[in-house]
Amino acid sequence: MNDKKICFIVCVNNDMYIDECVYYIRNLEIPSEYEIDIITVQDAGSMTSGYNAAMQESDAKYKIYIHQDVFLTKRDMIYDILRIFKDSSIGMIGLIGTQKLPDDGCMWHGKRVGRIYTNNILSSKEFIASEDNEKPYMQVEAVDGLFMATQYDITWREDLFTGWDFYDVSQSQEFLKAGYKIVVPYMDKPWCIHDEGFLNLDRYEEFRKIFLEEYMGGNNH
Repeated sequence: MNDKKICFIVCVNNDMYIDECVYYIRNLEIPSEYEIDIITVQDAGSMTSGYNAAMQESDAKYKIYIHQDVFLTKRDMIYDILRIFKDSSIGMIGLIGTQKLPDDGCMWHGKRVGRIYTNNILSSKEFIASEDNEKPYMQVEAVDGLFMATQYDITWREDLFTGWDFYDVSQSQEFLKAGYKIVVPYMDKPWCIHDEGFLNLDRYEEFRKIFLEEYMGGNNH
């Protein structure tokens, strides 16, 4: 495992988005002794299968899984991430998360921490999930899949999550089960723009039930 390497992993089905995404990655400030790699997974069958394939392909200690429609605007964010990961008990960093996962498994139904610029079909705005941010980071139970940085490799549950929903909350639970902390850093302004457009929730309920069965004892609200 190369501990001086940071690999960005993106599942792609839109060339315009990925060109923009990679443009922002290339403009990040990188510490001189580190190198950056970018793996794009074209037309993955699911987020978990695409991420597992890329994870196994990369020898980078640090992996950052981001959506193709996420544009990283904080140019020195790699320095922040490496600083947080000096604590070996921290396994994953997200930009939006929840300190207490709601009983229905849906992160968006509870109080969240973090902040992003969000642009969707209805509005364009700065989304501030919480004003009571603690420095240098807040511990959470789950993070949103738009940005998930890791310093350990844990297999994504492609045996359960064969689509595009709940892979992020599942992976959060896998990291907690392995004994690692998950955190959202303190941000005085957002680190990224999320240009999410339309949301496809066709199989959301199906995967929510799978998640509850696997991680929350079938608690089905």
